[in-house]
Amino acid sequence: MGFGDLKSPTGLQVLNDYLADKSYIEGYMPSQADMAVFETISGPPPADLCHALHWYNHIKSYEKEKASLPGVKKALGKYGPVNVEDTAESGATDSKDDDDMGLFGSDEEEESEEVKRLREERLAQYESKKARKQTVVAKSSILLDVKPWDDETDMAKLEECIRSIQADGLVWGSSKLVLVGYGIKKLQIQCVVEDDKVGTDMLEEQIAAFDEYVQSMDVAAFNKI
Repeated sequence: MGFGDLKSPTGLQVLNDYLADKSYIEGYMPSQADMAVFETISGPPPADLCHALHWYNHIKSYEKEKASLPGVKKALGKYGPVNVEDTAESGATDSKDDDDMGLFGSDEEEESEEVKRLREERLAQYESKKARKQTVVAKSSILLDVKPWDDETDMAKLEECIRSIQADGLVWGSSKLVLVGYGIKKLQIQCVVEDDKVGTDMLEEQIAAFDEYVQSMDVAAFNKI
């Protein structure tokens, strides 16, 4: 299990593939697992690794809150796909974990119990919120205009990057390319959002992060459902 060397293009590609259908390294919210991987990467992944770049920018916003994130930080080799061998600083990380276990009397069994306890707490919180939630959930249909830099921008890659944005309460819909002029086409893409979870400001911030492809984003239509 692991990502390999996350300071190399190969390791970053493994991370990008791993995040293709996930928002976080573990679970459904930011945790110490994300910080453990984030702190190993020397800088933002390249724009063509859109899943890894989106995750990196999102986790970076939690740097000031990292101490309060749930979970227990483990060796880097404890995360990632099971068929990849961890080769980056695993020995140093494992040594640090051993030191922590010596200082605090922790072991794998206790760690597993802690993870289990946190999972049960989050499940209980989710069930409590679900019980209080109103039957009708306010939703909106949004049509976005995403403009590239020029007529040489890879529009297929631009759309792939946008669709890599995942959030609770966000569902991407149909899309099409619309001619703007001088051979330049913009991407029109539809999405449905839950109003209390996803806003246009969040969408604009995360789409604009793919600045190698995206020049600007505008809301072409906004309708309550």
